[in-house]
Amino acid sequence: MRSRTLRYLDDGTIELFEQEIGDPQPGEVQLTGGACGICSWDIATARYGKDMHPKAPAGHEGVGYVAKVGKGVTGLREGDRVAGGGFATVRNLAAGRVYKVPDSSLADEFWIVEPVSCAVTGLDHCRLQPGQRVALIGCGFMGQLILQGLLHAPLADLVVIDIADNRLALARQQGATETINSAQVDRAELAASLKARNFDVVVDSSGSQAGLDLATDIVRRGGLINLFGWIKGSQATFDPTKWHLGGFSLVNSAPGSQLRDPFPAAIDLIHRGIFDLRPLVTHTVPLADYQDLMAEILSGGGGYVKGVVALGE
Repeated sequence: MRSRTLRYLDDGTIELFEQEIGDPQPGEVQLTGGACGICSWDIATARYGKDMHPKAPAGHEGVGYVAKVGKGVTGLREGDRVAGGGFATVRNLAAGRVYKVPDSSLADEFWIVEPVSCAVTGLDHCRLQPGQRVALIGCGFMGQLILQGLLHAPLADLVVIDIADNRLALARQQGATETINSAQVDRAELAASLKARNFDVVVDSSGSQAGLDLATDIVRRGGLINLFGWIKGSQATFDPTKWHLGGFSLVNSAPGSQLRDPFPAAIDLIHRGIFDLRPLVTHTVPLADYQDLMAEILSGGGGYVKGVVALGE
C-alpha cells in the first residue's frame, strides 16, 4: 500500500514523498488516516535544519485507525482508533507501541495523546501536596496542558507567568485566576515579590534560559524546580551560588524521566475532560499543506498555539 509521509532536509525544508508499505509483520498493526500533532521539536528542526541536534523524526504525536492486524496481536481489531505513529498516511507499528482510544465523539485532532502523556509525566514530578503554592513559568501549548492538570489540584496558590498577553489570556480562559506578564514589569521587583510568597514548586515550561533563571529566583528555600520545558541547544547556564544557598531540588521531567507508562492515564484524562485540547488546537491542515503552515509558524503570526496535520485521504 502506498503511504504519503515526509522528512526534514538539512535546510529545514519539509519534503513530502511516497513509499510502499507492506502488510504488518507478526506483532504489528497497520494504521491509516487519523492525525499527528506538530511538536516544538518539529518547529526547531524546521528552523535550524541540520544544526538541530537531534533532528525531529517524521512526527511522533499520531492517532490513527487500525487497518490490518498482524499475527499474534490481541486486544486490537480493524477499525479501532489508537494513539501512535507520526506523519504518515499508512504506517506499521509494533502493537505494544499503540494505545486504544475509547469510543468518543472528539475529532482526531483532539486525541493527540503523546503531548498529554508528557504533561502527565511533568505533573508526576511535581510531587504535589494539598495546600502547596505553585508557580508556572511559560504557558505555550505544553504549559497550558500542565495548567489544566494543576487547576484540578488542591493548591493554596497558583500563579501563571509568561511574556505574551495572548497566552496569558488563554490561561485565564482555562481557569487561571492570577497571571503575570513578566515582560511588562521590573524583573528584579517581580522576582522579589514572588520569592516572598514561598512557592513550594515552580514548573518551568518556558524552554528558555530566562525561564530557568526566574524559577531559580522565586522558588522557596528547599523547594522544587520542575524543569519541564526543553531549552534547545547545546548548553544552558545556572548560578551555582544561588543553587547551593537555595537548597532546592531540581527535577528534569522530560519524557525519558517517566515514573510510569503515562499513556493510559493521559487517554483516560482526555476522555474525562481533565485535559481538553479543543481550546488549544488552533491550526489543522492536510499533509500537503504542512510546509505552508510551518512557514506561518516560523513567521510568528496567526495566533498559533498548536498545529495538527490531518492524515486522512
